[in-house]
Amino acid sequence: MESTQERRSGRLPAWARGWSRRRILAAAAVVLLVVVVAVSCGGGAGGRADVPIVEGSPDAGVTGVRAPSTESGGTLRAVSAEIDSLDPQRSYLPGVWNLMRLYTRTLVTYSSEPGRTDEVVPDLATDLGTVSEDGLSWTFTLREGVLFENGRPITAQDVKYGIQRSFASDVVVGGPTYVVDLFDDPANPYPGPYSTEEDDPDLTSIETPDERTIVFRLRAPQPDLPFVLALPSSSPVPAEADTRGDYGADPVSSGPYAITSVDPATGILLERNPHWNADTDDVRTALPDRVVVRTGLNGVERDQALLAGSADMDITGTGVQPATTSRLAADEDHPVRDRIDDTTTGALRFLAMPTDVAPMGNADCRAAVAAAVDRAAVQRELGGAVNAVRRSVLWPRGLDGGPEDPDPRPDLAAARASLAACGQADGFSTVLAVADTPSGVQVADLIAGQLSEIGIQVEVRPLSATSFYATDVGDPGSVAANGYGLVLATWAADFPTPASFLVPLVDGRSIRAVGNTNYARLDDPNINALVDAARGPVTPPPGGGRRRCRRDVGVRAAGGDADPAAGRSAPAQRRADAAVQRLRPRHRRRPVSVG
Repeated sequence: MESTQERRSGRLPAWARGWSRRRILAAAAVVLLVVVVAVSCGGGAGGRADVPIVEGSPDAGVTGVRAPSTESGGTLRAVSAEIDSLDPQRSYLPGVWNLMRLYTRTLVTYSSEPGRTDEVVPDLATDLGTVSEDGLSWTFTLREGVLFENGRPITAQDVKYGIQRSFASDVVVGGPTYVVDLFDDPANPYPGPYSTEEDDPDLTSIETPDERTIVFRLRAPQPDLPFVLALPSSSPVPAEADTRGDYGADPVSSGPYAITSVDPATGILLERNPHWNADTDDVRTALPDRVVVRTGLNGVERDQALLAGSADMDITGTGVQPATTSRLAADEDHPVRDRIDDTTTGALRFLAMPTDVAPMGNADCRAAVAAAVDRAAVQRELGGAVNAVRRSVLWPRGLDGGPEDPDPRPDLAAARASLAACGQADGFSTVLAVADTPSGVQVADLIAGQLSEIGIQVEVRPLSATSFYATDVGDPGSVAANGYGLVLATWAADFPTPASFLVPLVDGRSIRAVGNTNYARLDDPNINALVDAARGPVTPPPGGGRRRCRRDVGVRAAGGDADPAAGRSAPAQRRADAAVQRLRPRHRRRPVSVG
């Protein structure tokens, strides 16, 4: 199949005081120690004075559209941090998921209608699926007339094949792996579509009785299945075009745009997919003729491009950098001031202590670290309460019914007592692994200094942000071999449910060799049993209607305090993706991720 390239070459400034802060599903604490939740920085809707605006007031884009239009044509200019992969089954960065919504479609996705972006709606499927009474079977029917960019019809088999790729952990590395937990047989694991062993098992948990019908068979009820199917990793891939680990160089589009060139200097160019039919897509309007994305820019560079008018938006979804905030605060006449949307990211920074790295296998040693870390100091280092919220309990702030946060202060006496109890009275040495981003290293250095006060000597080891989660701290073998006794990670739920937030972090059965997210290697049978008890059959809305989930939304147009490449993204596809749509002339606004 010829390639697409060949086919078509500190303190809230006065101007922002009093704004509302809408809270996207936010993390609370991770089992061992929560450091800080990186939140709320002002963000601009655009950098050009000629960009039309709605009402010209702060937060107008949170519930509305800032640049509504019915006009088609033109070029949308975007900027981004580093791209981990353009392969929909391999990416785990919010900005990339934003981009993927332009060239990938899934069975279900998130509404782009203002005020309703917390709703899962049909995309490639005709409805939200039919669920069996026991919650173990979900059936979806594909729309008629949906085509890949090469004009071939998209089939149920293509959807299954795309999902199967996530099982090939030796080839397709870095993306979410919820489907493995949901559809694999632990007694006879499915190796993915590339294995050629004669006794390889089939993935029988996904059935495709015909080209438009796909049936998912679950080992246990999973109410979150629609959210999993809305991830780009559940998008269809034509098997004949799959180039395995190189598929991200030229992914085949199922959405309104196709990638026509990728260049380190000029960026990524997406142009209209001639076989996308608006009549089959109730979510996307796709008004621009093309989208150009300059990649690999740091947060300040992205802000500068927006303020200079050389870019329309930042798809990274991490808010304005502190230096830019100061600049806007000093310039009372800056036109961007009236195009600011202030939201909470929901991204959580936490310090995990892998229990298979000595001496972190000892609970008293872990308690010593927890007692020594000063969360309030970390918060101040990141700009104070305006930019970061302290948390120390394991519960998302966006959901009711959680425990009260005791907000503990450091207790060095208790920390030293715990060191003595674990047989390390004089302290010990360890390595702190952190993604090599400015704010991540900043926090890591501060924590290292705090722990040195009780004799714990910490080597801060910055690692590439693009490989950090996939193969560095995401590989338990790598963590043990390198002695990473501390892992400073950024986390937020991929979809707005407690299960999405908690299970990947605390369920022992989620531990895996590649792309592991249970960074502490917690495997407690009691916790695992509670996870099972919390799941149960789910009843869909009558008639396959819309499914609601609790989530707030907001938008911003420049990078901010949360590391752009340092964390798993909380509903990244739908939340940050609204940034891609906000300055685009259109009727609707897509959901946003600012984590």
